[in-house]
Amino acid sequence: MSVPASRLQVDRRQLPNGLKVNLHRDPSLPLVAINLWYHVGSKNERPGRTGFAHLFEHMLFQGSQHIDTNGHFQSVQQVGGIVNGSTWYDRTNYYETLPASHLGLGLWLESDRMGFLLPAMTPEKLENQRNVVMNERRQRIDNRPYGIAHERLHELLYPADHPYHWPVIGYMEDIAAATMEDVQSFFRTYYAPNNAVLTLAGDFESESAFRQIEDYFGPIASAPLPDPPRPTLAPMTGERRDEIADEILLSRVYIAFHAPAYGHRLWYAADLLTTALTGGKSSPLYQDLVYRREIAQDISMSLLPTELSSMLYVVATCKPGVSPAILEEAILEHLAEAATRVIPAEHLERARNQVLNSFYRNLQALDRRADAMSEFTVYFDDPEGVNDEARSYLDLSPQDLLDYASKYWLPKQKAVVTFVPKNGESSP
Repeated sequence: MSVPASRLQVDRRQLPNGLKVNLHRDPSLPLVAINLWYHVGSKNERPGRTGFAHLFEHMLFQGSQHIDTNGHFQSVQQVGGIVNGSTWYDRTNYYETLPASHLGLGLWLESDRMGFLLPAMTPEKLENQRNVVMNERRQRIDNRPYGIAHERLHELLYPADHPYHWPVIGYMEDIAAATMEDVQSFFRTYYAPNNAVLTLAGDFESESAFRQIEDYFGPIASAPLPDPPRPTLAPMTGERRDEIADEILLSRVYIAFHAPAYGHRLWYAADLLTTALTGGKSSPLYQDLVYRREIAQDISMSLLPTELSSMLYVVATCKPGVSPAILEEAILEHLAEAATRVIPAEHLERARNQVLNSFYRNLQALDRRADAMSEFTVYFDDPEGVNDEARSYLDLSPQDLLDYASKYWLPKQKAVVTFVPKNGESSP
């Protein structure tokens, strides 16, 4: 697979208040995707005050000075659009896809909550959304089989004062303790135009769209921003592990390692290696552990695209009657081999095609394209970097993958979490 000859074009601009604007015209469909990223996520919280970024994502859909509670959803849905938001370790984003004729509606809604949220914030709204988030945590994490796995991996892999130690959704006691003063301060600190990127993708005239952006967002004042967290991450001096007895039928193994920050050459090497080893049923680990040895129900590897450093983790579910220790040992054998010898060329080529196939499919959708351009602006100040992402994978050699694995897949620098059934025996 090769890099496309044509490049996605981005008209980059910036308002005097610091708001970065990306305009990507694509008149092939009468739609426009609006994507607004704030460079704030759970990493900007601190111990004892976790979950604010995610709680704030919910609060921004509770109305602002000129929009009723739930009015954001209703206004977009009434014209046939879709709207949502999400929170991550490094950012919070809000997005709408609308008929192109309703671009102004989307811009007005986003600008009103950027500039006029606090006058509409009430203790009742905070309490309501606090309960929603606490219930979300119960459903997604506390009461879900294997639900606490990723939270526990982060706690083991990162020290307690590192911004990736705590979960994006926050701890229950911190969510319960959030006050009006806390959330108001969080908004004033981070929800400013000079901490945001606005991307439009779709059917619009650039000059007209930018004039509307100036009208809606231009009057919003910038704010002094705190220095971003820049923690040091000392190498682990020994493996860290935990075993959790859960209401499950099958044991499961999670193994996590550090990786470089997203954008680093070895990050792409690590990402390609995860696909080479576990990407699909033809991958070597799937073939060996699921089909040949029949000790795993499934196996996968993932790499987080995070800004300060990254976590790569393996997840494998045991076949009935198989000990987690047996499955863990078999996985580590494969990882040790990948850390000492280059992978076969055919595995690398299959993985490269899978990764790029997924990447190009995503770019076909306007909303995904807008999101990628916002992401590349926030992380690298380069929205057109989306055009070079494929090259980052095409330029990798088997030696690059070996360089990552040999540096990071060390026996004493991993975190392991095993889940066992409550009514079964603990792993040996």
